[in-house]
Amino acid sequence: MNCALLRPFLLLPFACLALAASASSDWPLWRGPSQNGLASPGQGLPLDWSESKNVIWKTEIPGRGHGSPIVVGDQVILPTSDEQKKTQSVLCLDRQTGKRLWTAQIHKGGFMKLNKKGTHASGSLACDGKRLYVNFLNAGAAHTTALSMDGKILWKTRITDYVVHQAYASSPALHGDNLLIVAADNKKSGAIACLNRTDGKIIWKVGRPKKPNYASPVIYELDGRKQLIMTGCDLVSSYNPLTGEKLWEIKGATTECVTTTVTDGVHVYSSGGYPKNHVSAIRADGSGKIAWSNNIRVYVPSMIVSKGYLYAIADAGVLYCWKSETGEEMWKGRLGGTFSASLTLADGKLYAANEAGDFFVAEASPKQFKILSKNKLGDEIFASPVICGKRLFQRTAHRSGSERQEFLYSIGKK
Repeated sequence: MNCALLRPFLLLPFACLALAASASSDWPLWRGPSQNGLASPGQGLPLDWSESKNVIWKTEIPGRGHGSPIVVGDQVILPTSDEQKKTQSVLCLDRQTGKRLWTAQIHKGGFMKLNKKGTHASGSLACDGKRLYVNFLNAGAAHTTALSMDGKILWKTRITDYVVHQAYASSPALHGDNLLIVAADNKKSGAIACLNRTDGKIIWKVGRPKKPNYASPVIYELDGRKQLIMTGCDLVSSYNPLTGEKLWEIKGATTECVTTTVTDGVHVYSSGGYPKNHVSAIRADGSGKIAWSNNIRVYVPSMIVSKGYLYAIADAGVLYCWKSETGEEMWKGRLGGTFSASLTLADGKLYAANEAGDFFVAEASPKQFKILSKNKLGDEIFASPVICGKRLFQRTAHRSGSERQEFLYSIGKK
């Protein structure tokens, strides 16, 4: 999400991804190849950038959206929506130049009233090297659409009825050779569904509590088996991704969660912000044990687990480092501003952008809180940083009076 919603494994790599380029140079899913926000080593990004420094290209993005881009081969792909024309579309840019290659309109009309900071294009796409997959909320329902790599619509599937509480920003996940997992928690008819990636037919669908929630599904190798993890609706739930069978479930979350779960291979980490604030470490063995928890408000920005430590940016702009096994606080430090974008880690550095366009690079070390640089990029940032192929891709918006214009930047050493 994301990605942003309201203010917008140890994962194993997906062996089934037949990508045009290696994972080190691509970012084919929300939060990267392993859906955990970790970039491959050796990115070599500059510490400093601005409108005139270390910008490889900058491209105008029509409409409005908080969905982070994905990067596959020579393409950068992201969703957008036009509030005046009432359209929801997918855009494809050339990775090297930023030139727009194609636009695919998915829906026209059917817009629903959202939270004032939400958008009708807040989730990221997923790509398996053959097709692109995107979720949109439209005409009272959550829909999933598949596109060819040149932007042709291959199929559309209606997942479930959807009553808006805030917005919808759940991104799809891939599993096995041909499975697509999507989620659409809401107050009317929440569901998780598994689709055939070839034709969009629903293989299985399970109901969820009738409560508002915004998390994206993730699949981990945990306790010797594949587990599909969902947080929110006052629960942390584990399902068999092949069948939808519930493996275990505990009351380890609050009602509304936006963050995408991360893991250290032993625990899964849940966080949320309504009606209560929490960060929780839940054993992934089905024992129901909560190893530790606190009451920090990490509601929208997803966290990072690296080398035995859990890093989180609270919505109110405080960066935390906890020991992932015990929850011991190693340090905390104020960045400032309000955050919706999730953390990304590359080469031992944490990348974090607030809603006002202030972009921080901090050291990912349990020893101390250390800001390495602070940069400015536009006037709004809700989408999360994408780092691959020695480039940082960032969606921003510039404001001039009542006028607002979005851009996608490619940042790197010139």
